[in-house]
Amino acid sequence: MEKFEGVIGKTYEESTPWWPEIKQPPAGSPNIVVILLDDTGFAHLGCYGSSIDTPNMDKLAEEGLQFTNFHTTALCSPTRACLLTGRNHHTVGMRAVSNMRSGFPHLRGRVTKHAANIAELLSDEGYGTYCVGKWHLTPMEETSGAGPFDHWPTQSGFDRFYGFLQGETDQFHPELTLDNHHIERPADKENYHLSEDLVENACKFINDSKSIYPEQPFFLYLTFGATHAPHQAPQEFLDKYRGKFDAGWDQIRTEWFTKQKELGVIPEDTVLADRNPGVEEWESLSPNQKSFACRLQEAFAAMLDHTDAQIGNLLKYLDDMGLKENTIVMLLSDNGASQEGGPTGLMDEMKYFNMVPENVDKAVEKLDDIGGPKSHTNYPWGWAQAGNCPMRWYKQTTHGGGVRDPFIIRWPKVIKDKGGKRHQFHHITDVMPSILEILGLEAPKVFNGIEQLEVAGTSFAYLLNSETEPTRKKVQYFEMFGNRAIWSDGWKAVSRHEFRQDYDKEEWELFHLDRDISETNNLSKAEPERLKEMIQMWWEEAEKYGVLPLDDRTLELFRSSTGKGSPHAKRTYIYRHPISHMPAGVAANMGNRSFVIEADIARNKKENGVLLAIGGSNVGLSLFIKDGRLVFDYNIFYDHKVLESEIIVPEGEVKVGVYLEREDPGGEATLLIDGEKAGEMELPFVIRILGSTGMDIGRDSLSPVSEEYNAPFPFEGVINQVVVHLPERGNTLEEAFLTMRSELGME
Repeated sequence: MEKFEGVIGKTYEESTPWWPEIKQPPAGSPNIVVILLDDTGFAHLGCYGSSIDTPNMDKLAEEGLQFTNFHTTALCSPTRACLLTGRNHHTVGMRAVSNMRSGFPHLRGRVTKHAANIAELLSDEGYGTYCVGKWHLTPMEETSGAGPFDHWPTQSGFDRFYGFLQGETDQFHPELTLDNHHIERPADKENYHLSEDLVENACKFINDSKSIYPEQPFFLYLTFGATHAPHQAPQEFLDKYRGKFDAGWDQIRTEWFTKQKELGVIPEDTVLADRNPGVEEWESLSPNQKSFACRLQEAFAAMLDHTDAQIGNLLKYLDDMGLKENTIVMLLSDNGASQEGGPTGLMDEMKYFNMVPENVDKAVEKLDDIGGPKSHTNYPWGWAQAGNCPMRWYKQTTHGGGVRDPFIIRWPKVIKDKGGKRHQFHHITDVMPSILEILGLEAPKVFNGIEQLEVAGTSFAYLLNSETEPTRKKVQYFEMFGNRAIWSDGWKAVSRHEFRQDYDKEEWELFHLDRDISETNNLSKAEPERLKEMIQMWWEEAEKYGVLPLDDRTLELFRSSTGKGSPHAKRTYIYRHPISHMPAGVAANMGNRSFVIEADIARNKKENGVLLAIGGSNVGLSLFIKDGRLVFDYNIFYDHKVLESEIIVPEGEVKVGVYLEREDPGGEATLLIDGEKAGEMELPFVIRILGSTGMDIGRDSLSPVSEEYNAPFPFEGVINQVVVHLPERGNTLEEAFLTMRSELGME
């Protein structure tokens, strides 16, 4: 109970009132804006050597400081956890993405409450705190309208949230969440794009704050979906880059490498790393491979350029509001350029998660769709390595291509060395302690009654006006899916891991990173004792920060938990209508298996619409009634397999559904009306992961799964409930129905 410091008498005339002081930051405290890009490589910004237009980000560097030796974790959720908490990702339970939970402390799919984040600390000091964009720090099974909400942004220190909880989303038809509930994208915007919407809402949040509490400083955490796949941008930005990369990745990478030297981003004596294994010489590609790869790179460039324009809108807004001078803006990426497009690139990046290679000769038939709403693309390895120039490897690895990233900071009121470079080593865990030092704060030992983990990061505030002081960082380990590395005193030891191989037998390389940023001169044989010491240091750091056990599992950990308390604890899901949109991690797990969908409805002969839809225009499935007939559309990466019932769906109360029987690698779909078969079709392939954008009952609220209707195509009749049942392997349809009816009887 709050202590009252006045005097209580018999009456108020005999009493002395007292009001608790409202905590406010000291006068003149700066606003803080952290802008986080996604899957943007070291070389992708113009000020880091790229030919892609990023004038607003370049201007930030011109007016602030540009770091050239800044490192992340190699993956999105872990980097975000480190950025916000100042602790290492294993320590706080975010070894990999929040879609995964392994049963070990270092991968819980959420950040422990023993590591209060910077938003929580600043909110406690009186700051307004706003999160806008990608979150990806909540277990995906906890992202439905039913919660639990403990690890959503507004329960994690942020006053307001507008964005998406998943790791990616469609930029034209995004999954959107406002504070603690899911919403649909604004219907009044004809040419909608998520990046524009995010910046508009960020400005609204600041307007709300400054209109009512003009003296209150704010912390804005703006995290774009860009440049994570799908690479999507407005048509004028796509048109701008037509033909700009026809010279191919070998020549473009060399040009960017030369530009990096001219800009002073890398030393003059830097050696350009060889092409990564699997990256072909450009001239060896077929005409179709070249055309496809160029269009994919054009879509990436257009998306980055468009994102830069939105950042420009935010910076102009801050300037127009008179906030520029005392606002700290930090801009960075969460990891290196992505390898998830494979050697050829993908028309639909969900093929990567379904382990399906791209048919380039077929994909080129849809070149003009790339970058637009009818594509879900990711570019090939060759362009990803160009984005990580001059280094090797990519996102998910602990070589430079995975962990060395752009970082820019602007604070006009304080930074005098405008346009300066900072070459000292720093890490993503250093952002949070830097903010605390700038504000004169310390990380608490106890927060909200919970004992706190020690902050692992090292403040870089000393570099704001010091160009030459050596880094204060002593050591930093790296680990991602078994890939390991450690940096200390300008040296780096790194071991690239092959899935399921013996860690003790895998090679460690040694680089003098201060003199070899591209990691091309392996000194392991010349300096065996140093390497031995650094390997031992890695194990010591791993023990200290909770890195063990080493775990190289990836896609298999995407499987939903079926433990007690999980929405997937039973094989039968019962959905009552109306119900909010369900993100993919919450939706019935129908990928790569047999299932039954049954909708209990009432309709007249004119009432049609969607009963259940999961996925989007690129991949997924939809069960709906159109022109009185029951229809099942199984969308296999834009290849629609459509089955229509042989009879009209009866009027009145009726049960309609579909049974999909998996017969690896394909299957058979059977339409059902009141338990009777009403049509069958063979399926050549059963989808493993049905997209990333979740499920709807009674409508198709995002990009339409089927081309047979215009979304959202809401069902016009009455939906009593929709049931999804996952039969035991080998069960017949009759056995599946028996089990499903039994489980329904227990409800």
